[in-house]
Amino acid sequence: MIRTIERVAYVTGALLFLSGLVHAIVLIASGGSWTGPLSMRKAVTFGWSFGLTLATVAWATSYVAVRPRVRNVLLGVFTGASVVEMVLVSMQAWRGVPSHFNFETGFDNAVSTTLAAGGGVLILTAVSFTAAAMRGEGETTPSMRLAVRFGFVALLVALGAGAAMIASGVVEARGGNPQAAYTTAGALKPLHAVAMHAILIVPGLAWLLRFADWTEQRRVRLVWVAIGAYAVLTAVVGMESVTGVSPLAASPVEMVALGVLGLSGAVAAREAVRRRSRVS
Repeated sequence: MIRTIERVAYVTGALLFLSGLVHAIVLIASGGSWTGPLSMRKAVTFGWSFGLTLATVAWATSYVAVRPRVRNVLLGVFTGASVVEMVLVSMQAWRGVPSHFNFETGFDNAVSTTLAAGGGVLILTAVSFTAAAMRGEGETTPSMRLAVRFGFVALLVALGAGAAMIASGVVEARGGNPQAAYTTAGALKPLHAVAMHAILIVPGLAWLLRFADWTEQRRVRLVWVAIGAYAVLTAVVGMESVTGVSPLAASPVEMVALGVLGLSGAVAAREAVRRRSRVS
């Protein structure tokens, strides 16, 4: 049964994603730039990313053993912080000013500070859910429990990369070099993006395996394969981000990791379909 707080998070996530879609339409229709700190693109990507992440976190936490009141507070705070981040980024995009590392006026300074604080709130709630996932077993299978734990650890990596991006950008901006702030902070975007969605992909694989006619031990083994591939992919992308290698210049190791992930998903889907066809 879906809890009330989860339903709220799902609806809010859908609205945030829809907001990103609306901003994408506006950006395309207006012929605006897709690059730069003033681009409407930020409202697009933040809407899609926060919408998808919020809904995913709400779903993943449903497999975590947490007291009802604690769950309501943590997921409620995560939802509220996501909305604030999206609203402020969108507002600054419509004003035609940078949302981050912008200390030109008192108001812009307050917005940038609030965005940074919001990131801190997201990290604290994610840490709390990760600790709960590691500590309790919850009402779920070992394969899903393993996948959710890895997903939350990867989410912390993504949020940590985001915090590092903000910290380095603030130092550059406060030092009078705002252009360097955007360049320096943007270097970790690939790591941030890849790690962010592990909480959807790996638990999603474990969920799909529930429909396969396999033993739980076999499901766990495939989840471990997917975790290994995703961990390698994240590590390689992280090293490339730090060393300045373009994310488009995919290394052989990245391609192998992506191939293993894709193959794992294909196997899970095939087995689920096979079981369904036998039942029908």
